Amino acid sequence: MSIKKKLPLIFTLLVLCILIAHSSLHYMRSKDKLIEYKEREIELITQEISYQVENAKGGALYVEDIMGRELRTASIAIRNSLPANYEDVTNEQLVELAEELMISHITLLAETEDDIIGVKSSDPLQIGLSTNQWLFWYDAFKQLFALDPVTVEEGLALPEYWTGPIEVAASNPEHTDKWGYYYDGSTDYIINPYNRDNEVLEYEKRFGPGNIIERFTDKLEGVLELTVINPESFGKETEELYLDWNNFIRIVDQPIWYGTYEYGNQDVDVEFVQVAVETGESQNYIDEINGKMVSKTFVPIDLDTQDPYVIGLSYDYSLIENELRNEFWQHLLLSIPFVFGVFLTSLIFSRSITKPIGYIVEKVNEIAEGNFGRNIELKRKDELGHLAQNVSALSNSLQCYVNDLKESQKVIKFQAYHDPLTGLLNRRYFQEELEQRMEHAKETGETVAVLFIDIDRFKDVNDTLGHAKGDQLIQLISKRIQSSLTKGNSVLTRQGGDEFVILCSQLEKEEVKELAETIVEKVNQPFLLDGNEVTVSASCGISLYPEHTDNMDALMINADGAMYVAKKKDGNKAIFYDEKISIEKNKKLRIEARLRKAIKNKQIEVYYQPKIDAKKDKMTGVEALLRWTDDELGFVPPDKFIAVAEETGLINPLWEIAMKNACSKVTKWNEGRVEPLSLAVNFSAKQFQDPCYLVRQVREILADCGLAPEHFEIEITESTLLFNSKETIRALKGLQEYGISISIDDFGTGYSSLSYLKTLPINSLKIDRSFIQDIQEDHSNSEIAETVIHLARGLRLHVIAEGVEEEYQKEFLMKNDCYHMQGYLFSKPVCAEELERLLG
Repeated sequence: MSIKKKLPLIFTLLVLCILIAHSSLHYMRSKDKLIEYKEREIELITQEISYQVENAKGGALYVEDIMGRELRTASIAIRNSLPANYEDVTNEQLVELAEELMISHITLLAETEDDIIGVKSSDPLQIGLSTNQWLFWYDAFKQLFALDPVTVEEGLALPEYWTGPIEVAASNPEHTDKWGYYYDGSTDYIINPYNRDNEVLEYEKRFGPGNIIERFTDKLEGVLELTVINPESFGKETEELYLDWNNFIRIVDQPIWYGTYEYGNQDVDVEFVQVAVETGESQNYIDEINGKMVSKTFVPIDLDTQDPYVIGLSYDYSLIENELRNEFWQHLLLSIPFVFGVFLTSLIFSRSITKPIGYIVEKVNEIAEGNFGRNIELKRKDELGHLAQNVSALSNSLQCYVNDLKESQKVIKFQAYHDPLTGLLNRRYFQEELEQRMEHAKETGETVAVLFIDIDRFKDVNDTLGHAKGDQLIQLISKRIQSSLTKGNSVLTRQGGDEFVILCSQLEKEEVKELAETIVEKVNQPFLLDGNEVTVSASCGISLYPEHTDNMDALMINADGAMYVAKKKDGNKAIFYDEKISIEKNKKLRIEARLRKAIKNKQIEVYYQPKIDAKKDKMTGVEALLRWTDDELGFVPPDKFIAVAEETGLINPLWEIAMKNACSKVTKWNEGRVEPLSLAVNFSAKQFQDPCYLVRQVREILADCGLAPEHFEIEITESTLLFNSKETIRALKGLQEYGISISIDDFGTGYSSLSYLKTLPINSLKIDRSFIQDIQEDHSNSEIAETVIHLARGLRLHVIAEGVEEEYQKEFLMKNDCYHMQGYLFSKPVCAEELERLLG
């Protein structure tokens, strides 16, 4: 279409757009007002419903407790009416008692070897009923039979009595029951009276939110549906319990607590409900449901309580749409005369400028076809003349730009897929290439291997020689690895830092193993950095497609996990992934999660193992040891959870638990003692990553607890001295100058040399328990223990033997002038209360 025709059309459309914009603005303002009104209405509705829900919940709980106490009263009446042995009771007696006491049924529960079952009942379905799968119900039964107070959190516990929460009946899911359980030791059975259905739910039916929900949906125009949603189970596969041949869903697990859900759009609603719960803010959307345009709003309620819920409101959005649509068309029809006038005016104006524009368009089309550098000649001094000059200049500039762009694209493409330090292909290229090779391997059946390589002790090079030398070393390593890729279709990429990943195909498994071992061997050869010979090693993890996984992300994760296994085995080796690696990683993740919870809930205990002066036969101090028994994992050995704590950064809060608890206890025990006890606490190598902070923290805790530094001892392993050694030694000297003793724990199992020991700020050596346990009754196999004792004496260090379990071991140590000991011969680690009894 020519400009001559376009200009009138453009001006006309412009005016039309302005008019439409005005109408739209008016439309939006009206819409906002209607929506604001609807939101206020929703707020009032949700406030009223939430009040009714809370009233029903509180009232139902109150009534439930009253019923529980009434059932206890009934239980006592039943006990006084029946013989003590259930075999002497008849079901007919129970039927008569139930009618007399105005309760639904009575069941007697008795213990078997591995279960608690219904032995007599006025309800035939309860006879023979097994309860060992009833979760906390069964726990309560066991506690009642033991005459222990019932400690389960659910229900109501009274003396010799417990009533469970209102639940769907296991024996008949069509019923809802309120149970009571009474046992005072005078019978061989638990008395179980219960009420059913109307008696149980009467309050909620009469005073719950159902009536007001019905009133809102019937009388408020536009309100289609109100729903009280349980966010814990809504949209999820509802967990059905299977007990005694019946499936049923617990009341608290019902996805809909009140109202209806006829305008359901569950996949979308689930997402909006979860967002509302997570953000604490109302969420809404509009969609067509059941043939209507419906606006759904989800309002979260009581998020800080144990039972939060969401109120869902479905609103007939077509009411708003119809009102807005009518108003919009009225404004639009009034605009038609104005549009027609603008069209006539613009048609006359367009005739004066169409010819020069046509010429410029013709030349611009030539430029658009790639004919850059051509000039446009137009003898006009107005804007069109300037336009022609500018187009000519643009043509020349485009010619230069295209030439520069071609060069720049080559550079950008290289940088996008290459590592700037080594020139190797980077992570982005690796991911794209791996995806392509896996797709190809699906068709050909070949193996794709991922080799994840991490350089061992590379951080030491950075810390000692500097990052510039570290970068130089990375370059040399990359060249050496690259030179090893002589077989198959192999690609080396740098992932970042000191990590490399190799992608291999067209190789058999043995060939992949051979390649990985060759790379590890080559990396372990010395490197020369400006005259300094540097030796590092490599840990390599290998994962294969499709043998180990057919998922791209899992392939990388598996290789990374295998690499960490290689690193834990002192590095300098290549290891294939196997399922044990994932199992071990999952175990550690579970221990980590439970440990975090235990620390938060203060479930870590501090035990104390006495230190004995065998010559004087008295306790001189204690060593603080951590113990953890988890609800799910049971007793977790210290070596397991402390290792996880060191890997995950939880070691410091664990250490703080030991320090604060133990220092406070020992300060208390030392009150009035002529010879105060000393306290020893183990320190992890990880804690010396920030030595200055550690020293400050130790001094603050000792000061807060009032424990004198001379009564405190730090126990470290020899491996601690190899980590960040200069700063670690400086920190130990600072602590020693403060008055704290330093002890080397498990001495003889690490790497300390004699020359190293002479310069260390230490006060004592602890002989490792393995050397003590090697000592035989005739004092044979005692050479190492004897050597350590003489070594300590020669270095003028205090020595203590740990793990002393036999009298002849004690005799040997005393014969060799080692009088300070600890071990099971004297006492195992005990809790604070037990140690207080030992102190007498």
